[in-house]
Amino acid sequence: MKSAFKTKKLNSTFALSSLFSLSAILALGATFTVTDNAAQAAGAASANLWNIDSSHSDAGFAVKHLMISNVKGTFTNVAGTVEYDGKNPNSIKVDATIDTTTVNTGDKGRDEHLRGADFFDTEKFPKMTFKSKKVKSLGKGKVAITGDLTIKGVTKEVVLTVDGPSKEVKDPWGNTKIAASATTKIQRKDFGISYNKVMDNGGTVISDDVAITLEIEAGKKAEK
Repeated sequence: MKSAFKTKKLNSTFALSSLFSLSAILALGATFTVTDNAAQAAGAASANLWNIDSSHSDAGFAVKHLMISNVKGTFTNVAGTVEYDGKNPNSIKVDATIDTTTVNTGDKGRDEHLRGADFFDTEKFPKMTFKSKKVKSLGKGKVAITGDLTIKGVTKEVVLTVDGPSKEVKDPWGNTKIAASATTKIQRKDFGISYNKVMDNGGTVISDDVAITLEIEAGKKAEK
């Protein structure tokens, strides 16, 4: 009787031990699966991440002067990242920063005024940013990217009409590059830039509407 009880107890102990071992194996397998999936996702994200090439990118703008002519300017030192998978063009994500201190209209006095408190107030706000939120295909190689534009601490939603991204190309140093052009329009007063003068005919010296153009090149370094 005691022998049978011991045998039963041993069998129960073995069964419990086997169950715990099986559970541990399954848990370990699940851990490896989750870790592997996370690693694959991270690898895919890394493979689709492009760095904006500041030396080959800029942001341009144009405003009406005296209601009769256009004054144009540019910002250089555009930096940030573009997440883009060529197999899924609608998956674009953009996180960009523009150095407002680089504003250049070709006139030193005007540029100094633009850096001052009447306009960009670059001492307080040296950067403007854009972060995309959604993308819509427009067909014929164009997409509309909706995102948040922040200027002088004010954030407003804008829509960029984007031509591109282009096909991938390799430069002579083995780096892979893509490019895109984008346009949009904003009202500067929406961002707290309201400086103006009224003319005798009732018009204003500077238009409120601002046309924006972006030329962006982004790349991935050659694998070593």
